[in-house]
Amino acid sequence: MYALLEGPQRFCELTSTVEGLSDRVLSDRLRELELEGVEYKLTEKGRALEPVVLAIRQWAEKWVTSPDLSLTSTTE
Repeated sequence: MYALLEGPQRFCELTSTVEGLSDRVLSDRLRELELEGVEYKLTEKGRALEPVVLAIRQWAEKWVTSPDLSLTSTTE
């Protein structure tokens, strides 16, 4: 949802924005939506969640550490 808050996105924009999302998974899901005639953008209901999504992102930036950063080693 966060990736679509700025508006409609292209496939490559979504894969680069959503960390850990494989091209294949995204492609499969978007193809399913396409078959249903669904457009890749947030509805009014989805956009109404923007403050919640932004608050969760802000919380995560403060409290969730990247696995790469938390695995520091000390050498003596």
